Amino acid sequence: MNSSSHILVIGAGELGLQVLRGLVAHPHHVPGTVAVLLRPASINSPYPAKQKEIQVLRDLGLELVAGDIVEDSERTLAALFADFGTIIGCTGFVSGQGIQLKVARAVLAAKVSRFIPWQFGVDYDAIGRGSPQDLFDEQLDVRDLLRSQRQTRWTILSTGMFTSFLFEPSFGVVDLANTVVCALGSLDNQVTVTTPEDIGRITAEIVLGEETDALFADRPIFVGGDTVSYEDVARIVESLVQQPVKRDVITVEDALAALAKDPDNGLLKYQAVFGQGCGVAWDMDKTWNRQRGIHLTTAKEWATANLL
Repeated sequence: MNSSSHILVIGAGELGLQVLRGLVAHPHHVPGTVAVLLRPASINSPYPAKQKEIQVLRDLGLELVAGDIVEDSERTLAALFADFGTIIGCTGFVSGQGIQLKVARAVLAAKVSRFIPWQFGVDYDAIGRGSPQDLFDEQLDVRDLLRSQRQTRWTILSTGMFTSFLFEPSFGVVDLANTVVCALGSLDNQVTVTTPEDIGRITAEIVLGEETDALFADRPIFVGGDTVSYEDVARIVESLVQQPVKRDVITVEDALAALAKDPDNGLLKYQAVFGQGCGVAWDMDKTWNRQRGIHLTTAKEWATANLL
């Protein structure tokens, strides 16, 4: 097989599965060219639930590649990656500190032609180093590494927050049961959101579409389903529950004070970053998808379909 057309997606979680679905559904997809990297224990799991997940991947016609980005050495990963022309990282921060940089080094060592690192999210360049979310600094290390070379072409899809996470009770913004919306920073602060399904569609278009050669231009591409203020979120919730919604605010100072007392609390780290309001939202009219007339799910559309 021509390795330039051979695509490897790292991980098949909430985002990875949607990217895989998007690639397989794309009109330019060639059967047998998309693979997914999974831990050997996942592929060979005796548990029915895991077996069912693996069967979903097999039914999509995917090649299952055994590998572990946490346990395998950089050299071992590079040997695996060398068979592929495009690699897309979809593992998130759950793999731990240092892993995204390890993957990037292995990609470069393997001389992979094209790379989309796991940076689906905020604008790390705008946020900069030393933010309340310490995991973000590694994302900048990955960018520095990629910018220091010219062998592997890369792009980053900045997609904002998963739309569902904005409405997730554990995130602390929307409390539907008590009809409260708690703004991060201020009610005027904005956040860009995109659903995993839409990210999968856009990623597939970036990788397989007509513009693909021009899009791997060693810089981020900004996409989005919606950019909303926390006041907008409150109004969305009001339109759904048909009653007034109480508005609260978690100030940056409050979030940082709470984080100082509980420095390992990931929720507080995110609340502080989003409360600062830098690098977490962008003008929808300037997004890649909007400029091409590609409609993605808005916050209100998602909420209407999923909250009640």
